[in-house]
Amino acid sequence: MSELFAEPWMLKLVEEWNREPELAGELSNVGFNSSIAYGFVDEEKPRAVLVIENGRAISGEVYSNQEVNWDLRASKENWLQWLSKPPGMLALGMAYTSKNLRFNKGDYTAMIKDPRMAGPFVKSFAVMARV
Repeated sequence: MSELFAEPWMLKLVEEWNREPELAGELSNVGFNSSIAYGFVDEEKPRAVLVIENGRAISGEVYSNQEVNWDLRASKENWLQWLSKPPGMLALGMAYTSKNLRFNKGDYTAMIKDPRMAGPFVKSFAVMARV
């Protein structure tokens, strides 16, 4: 496996994202467009950005001060744990309330209350685990 959030890892994430109908397909149905940053809680800037257009990932790249809609942060240990055993809705909720998963940008509460978004959000962790 490539280093977490390095460009080769992100390019593989793009492939896996688009291969998953419960993710790309569902988000396409709602016209989801976004730039999602990923990184570590102890770093000032995120490591990488995944760009989504109409539900499909169009690029995964190293963060270079791009504008993002979402910025998800966790410790490296938590990311690796979630990649080895993808969390479900309850585990993600607990991670958020315990601040193990942080949203430096984006509204977790609004997103998780929308069933059209909550399911794909949870599925994104399973997809990351395939990278």
